[in-house]
Amino acid sequence: MLIHIPNVLNDEEVQRCKKMLVESNWVDGNVTSGTQAAKMKRNLQLPEDCDEAIVIQKVILDALSKNGLFFSAALPKKIFPPLFNCYTGEMNTFGNHVDNAIRTLRGGGKRVRSDLSFTLFFSNPDEYEGGELVIEDTFGEQRVKLPAGDMILYPSSSVHRVEPVTSGARICSFTWLESMVREVEKRRLLFDMDMSIISLRETIGDTEDSIRFTSCYHNLLRMWSDT
Repeated sequence: MLIHIPNVLNDEEVQRCKKMLVESNWVDGNVTSGTQAAKMKRNLQLPEDCDEAIVIQKVILDALSKNGLFFSAALPKKIFPPLFNCYTGEMNTFGNHVDNAIRTLRGGGKRVRSDLSFTLFFSNPDEYEGGELVIEDTFGEQRVKLPAGDMILYPSSSVHRVEPVTSGARICSFTWLESMVREVEKRRLLFDMDMSIISLRETIGDTEDSIRFTSCYHNLLRMWSDT
């Protein structure tokens, strides 16, 4: 299930964060790669513990904490601190790969199971050529290139790649999260139910039927979630 989440960051937040990113010191993106990914990866990345990364991580996490669509689709339990990459010049591509199943937080104490991945765009599509995020799912290849401030949420288990950036620069944030509901089909069912409940309540209000439907959703979430 791929979910496009628009306007995670507003224009002011995008411009403020992007200014910090453009002026930062980037390093080889393989600092966070697994063995398989390192063979396919040629991009730049912001050091995880630099001041700019820490500031922008907070902006993103604060925005996500208030985003209802993100919560409904992801049901997040733990989010790995967002990372930042840049595709430009010779460091311009990332071939087919699958994200590591477990990510370890700095310091080695806590781990995050990567149920879902997301990419949040800081560059608009007209600022670079190429650079599509290509995700393979049950319906074939999905090619993603979103406006700045928008996010794509997708299964970490999917094979995906970033096509070569042939001009300009593609700057994004990316990370992984562990969901309260581990099983994909259960999470998909809960998301569909939640979207239907929202639509139903907007149409008919809080009737006896819509309240009963809402109760079913929360009872399923209570049954299936691991908090």
